[in-house]
Order: sequence, then structure tokens, then C-alpha cells
Amino acid sequence: MTLKRTRIIVADDHPFILFALRQLVTAEVDFELVAEASTGLEALSLVRSIIPDVAVIDVGMPRMNGIVLTRKIRDEQPSVKVLVLTAYDDEAHLKQALAAGASGFVVKRSATTTLIPAIRAAIAGGTFVDPIVAERLNGLAQTPTPGAVELSPREREVLILTAFGHATKEIAELMAIGTKSVETYRARASEKLGLNSRAEIVRFALAEGWLA
Repeated sequence: MTLKRTRIIVADDHPFILFALRQLVTAEVDFELVAEASTGLEALSLVRSIIPDVAVIDVGMPRMNGIVLTRKIRDEQPSVKVLVLTAYDDEAHLKQALAAGASGFVVKRSATTTLIPAIRAAIAGGTFVDPIVAERLNGLAQTPTPGAVELSPREREVLILTAFGHATKEIAELMAIGTKSVETYRARASEKLGLNSRAEIVRFALAEGWLA
């Protein structure tokens, strides 16, 4: 039986980083590095022509930055999972990446240990947040006021699945309910918790320990 390999594109404008990414990806027997790029436009062109399973892209590339590129890939090729690679470990960059549709946020200095788990999490339909950032967010997260907000089991489940990166249709199938019901549960839960975006849902899920 032939091993099904995950097809991956990596993009970074620094040759050393690109070399390191190549080594990490090709060391996995079930991964296949199908292309490399050093600019945002080159990466977009490769994604359009190859349609890989995963694209690992640097935020600070010339000729289209990684956030814009992530949004374009997710709009044009929604089947492609995008992992954002960055030197920044702050909440602002995390929010931008998740809002653009990224399935993972990896800090460069920890990539040797986190990139492969991030790719595997994305393939499985999850959302990966680098532990460096996750720990900081957990430390900054406000302690919920006891009894102030109470989610129903359905609302909680919808938020968890949303935080893990599942689309509305996928959540509906997993929960065996209609898409309208999913949207209603998500809207109710978001209103109760004051959450206004997917990035904020992910942050709340991190604080609650749902993504551990």
C-alpha cells in the first residue's frame, strides 16, 4: 500500500530559514516538499498551480506579506491549510494571522520543535498556536467572573470546534445539526462572552484550556 504523503510548500525570503524548513519537512517520511518560494507573489503562483495540502509562509516576505498572502490563499484555495511563520510572538500578529484564515502560528525561534506538530495539527483540521504565544496569552487572560457567563453544552461545543478551525458546514456534520443552528449557537455564545472574531474565540479557548 502506497503511503499518502502530505504535499507542502514553504516560503521565506531568508535562504538559511528556507534551508532549515526544507530539512525539517523532508525528514518526515509522510511529508513531501513540492516547492519553495522566496517572495509572496512567487508563493501565491505556486499554490495556484500546485494546490498543495499545506503552505508554510513567512510573514515578512517581499512582494506581498504573509498576512495578505494567507487571506488570498484561503479565498482562492480553501482546501490549502496555511501556517504562518514569524519572528514575532505577540498577540497582535497572532490575531492578524488567525483573522486571515491561518491554521497555525509558529514562532521562528521554536520552529525546530513546533513546525511539524503544527503541520500535523493543520492536516487534522485543528488550529495550532505556538506554545510561546499560548502561554503568554494564558498568563494575560482575565479570570472569568464565576457565574457571570454560562454556555450551554451546544454553544460550548460549537466554540471549541470553531477554535480548532472547523468551518460551519464541518461543525454541522460533526454535531449532526443544521448550519443555521451552528451559526445561532456561535452567535449566542459569542454575544455572551463578548467575542467578535475567530481570533478572539481562539484566545478564549486557549485561556480555558480547550486547545491543550
